[in-house]
Amino acid sequence: MPARSSRRVLLDLNSPAFQETLFSLELSELRQVIGALRRLRGQDWKGVYSHTGLRWEAVDHIQTPGGARAYSIRLSQRIRAIAYRDGDYSRLVSLHPDHDSAYRR
Repeated sequence: MPARSSRRVLLDLNSPAFQETLFSLELSELRQVIGALRRLRGQDWKGVYSHTGLRWEAVDHIQTPGGARAYSIRLSQRIRAIAYRDGDYSRLVSLHPDHDSAYRR
């Protein structure tokens, strides 16, 4: 069996807050986000951690279910998502079209 960090990323997009923002994006933004999610899904976890374009960065002030560490991930030049790792899943909690809002308390 492959090491935990080398397994393919599975996506959980079921958060109501994530979906609310996703479904309100303009078509050009939606295409960028879907493209980034497709690339993310094609990565293994080791690749996510080392990919400089995704910028998987810890966000300490956000609480997640079960106390997992939250991360900000770059989906486009302007848009970031907040996610956390749960086994092989990246559970996307929220989407932030205003890049800096992902870091606000």
